[in-house]
Amino acid sequence: MEKGAVFPLFYLPSIEYFSKILNHKDNILIENTENFQKQSYRNRAIIHSPNGALNLIVPVIKGSKNHTLVKDVRISYDFKWQRLHWMSLQTSYRSSAYFEYYEDELIIFFEKKWEFLFDYNEELLQLMNRFLKININYNYTNSFEATYPELDDYRESIHPKHIPDISFKPYFQVFEERNGFIPNLSIVDLIFNQGPQSIKYL
Repeated sequence: MEKGAVFPLFYLPSIEYFSKILNHKDNILIENTENFQKQSYRNRAIIHSPNGALNLIVPVIKGSKNHTLVKDVRISYDFKWQRLHWMSLQTSYRSSAYFEYYEDELIIFFEKKWEFLFDYNEELLQLMNRFLKININYNYTNSFEATYPELDDYRESIHPKHIPDISFKPYFQVFEERNGFIPNLSIVDLIFNQGPQSIKYL
């Protein structure tokens, strides 16, 4: 049996995330009992905009001084971030080969309101899996464990400030001529530019 892995849930996860998912797709634990980590991919995605890499951040409601479990973190709608994110995605990918093919299913996530970040991220993960035509089997953690000796643990290693341990072969990006190739962006960058070929890249 293949070695299992434990993953956090991210907002429109990176290409690295899905590369690791595919290595473990039949034996995955999703972490839902950790404390929420700021400045991580849990509420952040990076896309290729006309001006280069652009962070899209889902604002969350400020909790009490006590640590908040990731499954209890609520999304803030104090400003219209969904509209901003969708406009950014359109500006960045409207001219890509496959944006129009996927946009009708994706736009729902920028119109409907979700209360909890965890639920939002999980449904986005399921949508990305459908776009990629991959099936993954996962369960949830029951309690927080600092280490999982028997599993590959990606809760800390996949992070905006960490250099991935895999290399990324260039593929066509809309603004590559202007900004050069930018590796390991959100999976939507790969999907909008490569469409059904995305799974072969991964």
